[in-house]
Amino acid sequence: MLLAGVCLAADTPVAAPSLCSNSGGAPVCHGPKKDLKAARQAFARGLQLEKSQSDNLQNLDQAFYEFEEASRLVPQNVEYLTAREITRQHLAGLHLERGNSDLLAGRQVEALAEFRTALNLDPKNEFAEQRISDALGPAPVHTASPPQVVASADALTVKPIDGHHDIHYRGDSRGLVTAVASSYGLTVVFDDSFPSRRVRFDLENADFATAMQAASATTKSFTVALEDTVLFACADTPDNHRLYDRMGMRSFYISAGSLQDLNELVNSLRTLFEFKFVSLNAASSTIAVRGPKAPLEAATRFLEQLNNPRPEVMLDLKVFQVSHSYARNIGLHIPNNFNLFNIPAAALAAVGGQNIQDLINQLIASGGINQAGSQSISALLAQLQGQQNSIFSQPLATFGGGLTFMGLSLDQLSAALSMNESSVRQLDHVQLRASQEKDATFKLGSRYPILNASFSPISNSAAISQVIGNQSFVAPFPSVNYEDIGLNIKAKPLVHGNSDVALDLEIQFRTLGAASANGIPVIANREYKGGILLKEGEPAVVAGMINASDQKSLSGLPLVSRIPGLGHLTSQTSKQEEDDELLILITPYVVRSPERTEAPEIWMGR
Repeated sequence: MLLAGVCLAADTPVAAPSLCSNSGGAPVCHGPKKDLKAARQAFARGLQLEKSQSDNLQNLDQAFYEFEEASRLVPQNVEYLTAREITRQHLAGLHLERGNSDLLAGRQVEALAEFRTALNLDPKNEFAEQRISDALGPAPVHTASPPQVVASADALTVKPIDGHHDIHYRGDSRGLVTAVASSYGLTVVFDDSFPSRRVRFDLENADFATAMQAASATTKSFTVALEDTVLFACADTPDNHRLYDRMGMRSFYISAGSLQDLNELVNSLRTLFEFKFVSLNAASSTIAVRGPKAPLEAATRFLEQLNNPRPEVMLDLKVFQVSHSYARNIGLHIPNNFNLFNIPAAALAAVGGQNIQDLINQLIASGGINQAGSQSISALLAQLQGQQNSIFSQPLATFGGGLTFMGLSLDQLSAALSMNESSVRQLDHVQLRASQEKDATFKLGSRYPILNASFSPISNSAAISQVIGNQSFVAPFPSVNYEDIGLNIKAKPLVHGNSDVALDLEIQFRTLGAASANGIPVIANREYKGGILLKEGEPAVVAGMINASDQKSLSGLPLVSRIPGLGHLTSQTSKQEEDDELLILITPYVVRSPERTEAPEIWMGR
């Protein structure tokens, strides 16, 4: 009867523990007083660390450890569980932020470490998985065929008994590892530094890998194989990993072709996976890698992606330019200036109506000039013609008649009524197809020649005189510099795993200006250079510029031009308006997506 009662108790399913709380409104937590007291102390330490500096990773990490310890001691306490999960998410978010900052700064290895830490904290975080793929970026080289493993010497592994077991344990951490190993037919040898603490462990229907991973996480330890059925367990510390991690070696045949590509691949393996032993055999195009098993597996999966075709993006770029100018000039210009001058007696003879030819004949007859002196006659004609355009050709009033004879020249009365308006609309529609991490350049416009220097002889010789005389001289071609005038576009896309497109853009507008310096035209330049992240098919304005100018002027008599009504009759007003608008719109379309492969697990240095 006693044996039957024990069997019946063993077959009775154990009910799941109900949730409890230290505060009111929920059942009181029960258990060993020692565990309850230690859990309360750990929870209090965690709260204090969390409140001290909420954004300090070290404090948050320690607070998470305290909350995890409290929930391990009293797993049914809802407060401990809630604090642990909230801190877990907060820590994962901080690691993601730091990883994004490292990735933007070009620190790829540090970014991968942060993203991997966030994924370890939250294994179901899809964003962390995506950021790991983004941090890996495109493969450094592209091969026609995938790399092949030509030699492999993997680390020693244990051979547990196949099957799934249920493990329920309460006691010391060494006993837990021993119980898990014995369930699958293995024995354990412990290091002196193995941590000893009291643990509670419940796991159902688990294989050896799952059970040992859970036990290692609970006891803060790791195991390595000594023989097929013997494990060595020690504390999970960086020093122990350097001492006891098993090393393996693999040789890969790479059909990259050039020595530069092979060297870039070797540098990538050293940087991403922190391999210390990587050797290149350029003659056979093989790379030998030696390191722990986990990084070797990750490196193998990374090299398998080398022959994937590069993603391609179609960029739809539209450039809108609108220019509008308006000019108006209206009003009356009344005489507002005069010239007062003295008229000499000699000037009266010039306006007496005497013909220019008669004056020349008189000068020749008197011997003033000679008919052979053509230069003197030309100078006289120029002077006389200048007199024809003198002030005497304009209306003037004279007064005086004694010792002085004065003249007064007045301005002319004129009316202005003009308007000039122009409007220009221009659309540049460009479509570019670009491969990932490759620059695509498009130029639209013309190449304007600018003269730098010209050549001419500075001394005369018989040969130069001969070619000039027979008109066979050919001037040397001048030195000319050609400048690109128009639209220049340079784009470099990067396609993420979720079809988001990161773009590095350089857009340049160059036009000839109206002004010039030393005979060289001034070139108006407008440029945009930056990086953006867009979803596929999402249009975005990457640059916009508006120039507006308004100029008004008033010309007239002082004070009078300000009088309402009368000012319009005695003044002249002008107005100029100019409006220029520039808008650049870009829309990416993924033509060829990246391969949807799982991101390789990256080994991060502990």
